[in-house]
Amino acid sequence: MPPPGDMVPGDIMKSGSLWPRHLERALLIFGLILLAVYALAKLQSQISTQLALRKFEAERKEARIRAQESVRRHTGEQVDFSLWSDKRVQGYLESLVTRPEPPAAVLRIPKLGLEVPVYDGTDDLTLNRGVGRIIGTTRLGVTGNTGIAGHRDGFFRGLKDVGPGDAVELMLPTQTSHYLVENIQITSPEDVSVLQSTAKPHLTLVTCYPFYFVGSAPQRYIVSASLTKSEPSASPRAAKVGAHQITQRRD
Repeated sequence: MPPPGDMVPGDIMKSGSLWPRHLERALLIFGLILLAVYALAKLQSQISTQLALRKFEAERKEARIRAQESVRRHTGEQVDFSLWSDKRVQGYLESLVTRPEPPAAVLRIPKLGLEVPVYDGTDDLTLNRGVGRIIGTTRLGVTGNTGIAGHRDGFFRGLKDVGPGDAVELMLPTQTSHYLVENIQITSPEDVSVLQSTAKPHLTLVTCYPFYFVGSAPQRYIVSASLTKSEPSASPRAAKVGAHQITQRRD
C-alpha cells in the first residue's frame, strides 16, 4: 500500500492526460469569445455605415428640397431634382443667373410629368437650363426631323421610362404638336443617321447612355417620335412659353 499522499503511476498518467483536454477546452472558449467579439464589431460597423448612409441621403434630399423651393420662390418654376445628379442640380441653379432669355418652346412628356424649356443649341449652359435643339436639325415648328438633346442626369433621365406609344408634346407660342414614340434605340456618338432629315414631321430626343454610367457615357439613347397632329396653342401652358414659366412635375 503506497504511503498517504503518494500517487501511483496510473494516477499520474490520468492527471497528465487531463491537462491537454483542459488547455484545448480553454483555447476553444477563447476562440469562441474572439469570434463573438469580431461578429459584434462587424455588426456594429454595418449598423454605423447604414446610419451614416441614411443620414447622408436625408441631408441630400433636404438640400434638394431647399433648392427646389428656392427656384420656385425666385422664378415661379417647379423643378423636380429627385433623379438629378448633384452636379446637374448645381449647374441648373447657376444657369438661372446666366440664362435670362425665354425658351423657344416647351417639351412635355405626360407619362413622366415632365415639362422642360427648349432652347437653340446644346452648349453646357443651355443643357443645364433645359434641353436644346441640335443645330443642323429642323427648326422648331418646321416640318422635318427636329433633334432635341438633354442631359441623362438632368431633365432627360426620365427617358429611361419612356416606351413606344407614349405621348410627347412640343408647345410653341402659336401651336402645339403632338407626337407618339415609335421606337427606342441605342447608338454610338458617331452615328448621326437618327438625325437625318425626314419628309414628315419627326421628333428625335437624344441623351447619353447608360443613364447611371460614371464618367463620360460611351453611347447615345435615342427616342424617336412621329407627329400625330398639330393645333393652335390655346392652352395656358403654351401661352407661358414667352413668359418663361416652365415647370417640371412628378405626379
